[in-house]
Amino acid sequence: MNRSRLALVAALSLSAVLLAGGCGDPGDLRSAGPTPTADGPTHLWPKLPPPSAPAEDYGVIESLPVKGVHVPDGDLHKVDPVTVARTDFDKNPGLYSRSDDTYKETLAKLRTCGHGSDDDCPVLKAYYRDLTGDGRDDLIVGIRLVEGHDENLDIRAYALEKRQLTQIMETGDAVLGVELAGHDVIIRAVSSQPGYEYRTVWAWDSHQKTMLPTSDEIVRSTDAPSAKPTKKPTKTPTETPTETPREKPAPTPSPSDSS
Repeated sequence: MNRSRLALVAALSLSAVLLAGGCGDPGDLRSAGPTPTADGPTHLWPKLPPPSAPAEDYGVIESLPVKGVHVPDGDLHKVDPVTVARTDFDKNPGLYSRSDDTYKETLAKLRTCGHGSDDDCPVLKAYYRDLTGDGRDDLIVGIRLVEGHDENLDIRAYALEKRQLTQIMETGDAVLGVELAGHDVIIRAVSSQPGYEYRTVWAWDSHQKTMLPTSDEIVRSTDAPSAKPTKKPTKTPTETPTETPREKPAPTPSPSDSS
């Protein structure tokens, strides 16, 4: 709106106020009621000493190079996701130690991918999304861990950093679902509390050059089972009064007894 139109609106508004005043409206200020007092944040235990170390952490989160995988034309769409997952899982165990049975058996299955049925390969369908914000698609893969152990899903993301294939995210959990929203990866995982789930948002951190869990919360689960119906109280059967047993008539003596 230009200045001339603003002046016109102001003049009309002033005229309306003057007309209203001439119609008997005194124009006095009126109370809108009591205003609630603003409560500022209350700091609890302000003299606590700073902690020496975090109580719990996701571990050291850093970008890791995946050596031995060539990326044609710098396009991750042209790289075999199974080759990426197998090479990275072999060189970077991530959450697992090399002596762990889950890790060893999953790696053995990864090495047989392409030599049998697709059902035997633990690598899920790959997805592509620009996670780093550089305008190029990054690669997201899921690796099913061997059943009978953790039965978790290992999720990894890869970007091209200075022409080098680089792992920028790795986590594992009992996953309910994974979503992509903008540049973020949202992971829904099972909670030990029935009817609730963990929801973690992973976002690119340009300082750390990796994806970080920027938000972690426990929320009511959309997959929560419905509440069990309340059992109706069982009626106690009414006791019927017990009848007094009738006395049996005495036996009539026979003629032989009288003799």
